[in-house]
Amino acid sequence: MIEIFKKMSDIKICIIGLGYVGLPLARLFSTKYPTIGFDNDLARVEDINKGFDSTLELSKSLLQDAIQNHNFICTSDINKIKDYNFYIVAVPTPMDNRNLPNLKPLLNASEIVGKVISKGDVVVFESTVYPGVTEEECVPIIEKVSGLKYNVDFFAGYSPERINPGDKFHTVENIKKVTSGSTPEIADFVDNIYNSVLKNGTHKAPSIKVAEASKIIENCQRDVNIAFFNELSKIFNAMNIDTNDVIEVASSKWNFIKLKPGLVGGHCISIDPYYLIEKAKVYGVLPRLMLEARRLNDGMGEYVANRVVKLMNKKGVLVKDANILILGFTFKENCPDIRNTKIIDIYSTLLEYTKNITIYDPWVNSKNVLKEYNIKIETTNLSFLENKYDAVIMCVAHNQFIGLNLKNFLRIPNGVVYDVKGMFDKSIVDERL
Repeated sequence: MIEIFKKMSDIKICIIGLGYVGLPLARLFSTKYPTIGFDNDLARVEDINKGFDSTLELSKSLLQDAIQNHNFICTSDINKIKDYNFYIVAVPTPMDNRNLPNLKPLLNASEIVGKVISKGDVVVFESTVYPGVTEEECVPIIEKVSGLKYNVDFFAGYSPERINPGDKFHTVENIKKVTSGSTPEIADFVDNIYNSVLKNGTHKAPSIKVAEASKIIENCQRDVNIAFFNELSKIFNAMNIDTNDVIEVASSKWNFIKLKPGLVGGHCISIDPYYLIEKAKVYGVLPRLMLEARRLNDGMGEYVANRVVKLMNKKGVLVKDANILILGFTFKENCPDIRNTKIIDIYSTLLEYTKNITIYDPWVNSKNVLKEYNIKIETTNLSFLENKYDAVIMCVAHNQFIGLNLKNFLRIPNGVVYDVKGMFDKSIVDERL
């Protein structure tokens, strides 16, 4: 391996999967190495080659700089990635409708690697998985398709993604990356490659399985912690105590971990725990705490909707056929990501009472929402929605919503205002989650 890559200039990188993880990573590597991006989505590839990133993770100027000044290109043609020698797989790892891990995108990507990999090449996986997937699921496919032998003809590594959609500070070049390799020499090699483009360096794990496990518990930990605060919210709302006030006071202690209750959606925290849960069951361990956290967090959308209905009843607002405005649809603030958004649970629960529900979100692509959820959504002209609703639910803390007078959207003086994100002072809303 060392003989093949005597110089850094010999390295040619191919990123497979150009979503929230793959594209920023490819752009970064292109500043130092010949880099190509591969994705089966032809429309996505065409957009990127024109300098447009629909995820908004990369600015137009950054992407165009990579294309114009670093010869970065993307393709859907497998024949164009055969001459590369350092493959990075960054495809989604979703779950099915039974909350079971769906490895199909990852296994398909492994087949692609098997068709193009050559002797001496390295493949690094970034997709979030349970411990063992890289070497027990992916590598055998590469061996079978390529006819090459693992750790003799080709090598592997694992460097889990840590992308936070919409976060313009913790971008891939600014975070510390975990790395690992299938042999000690490959671990060093992979670590050096990543270190060459990162500002804050790496943390080399002792094995691929340790690296896989470290990634998944990052998200499991947040899921459990948020579940605790969601449970507190339910308790204190029942006691007519503002949860946000309680958290502020408690956080005056030096070692209090300050979080807030909220909706847990997206492609990481709300999905990744199921991967570890299912793997734990194989070993005869039932992870009760993680299962309960998932159950509790998955039910928060329905809980919010029912709280709004209760508040409307208490204030004498007829719920049947009421006009309701939901502000925000993405799974988090200031990004267009609608994957596994829990706002859909609020909407679906309220739909049992009224069909007069308007959703407004300036960040989303309305065509994508219609395709994915069969919902029409408003994306422009928020002022047009004023004085029309019996209840307003602030769901996502987009910058565009900061400082809004939520009562301007009500058509009746006793209308309900509910603040999921705790964005507004308790004096101007009926309840905060």
